[in-house]
Amino acid sequence: QAQLVESGGGLVQAGGSLRLSCAASGSIFSILTMDWYRQAPGKQRELVASITGSGSSNYADSVKGRFTISRDNAKNMVYLQMNSLKPEDTAVYYCKSRVYASWGQGTQVTVSS
Repeated sequence: QAQLVESGGGLVQAGGSLRLSCAASGSIFSILTMDWYRQAPGKQRELVASITGSGSSNYADSVKGRFTISRDNAKNMVYLQMNSLKPEDTAVYYCKSRVYASWGQGTQVTVSS
């Protein structure tokens, strides 16, 4: 069972930047597609960005051009660089493997006006 630990969230003003990190366990990390999700209070969880083991990425329209997902397979890490943050980006952000069912605790991102 893979374990995922998210970090890097915090409070930032609109227009600012944050980099989220996801530390993963497991020897098969390098071949796993990894996703970043977010969930705001009272809203459904949404897929923000995905990256395949080979590095191909996709983004939700709401973050395209502002967020960048990346990975370092040697370190079992996934990152989400978030630039030009908006108040509507406020949410708990989760890293997720499509192979394993468990979710981590997430990391809170709060963007003030």
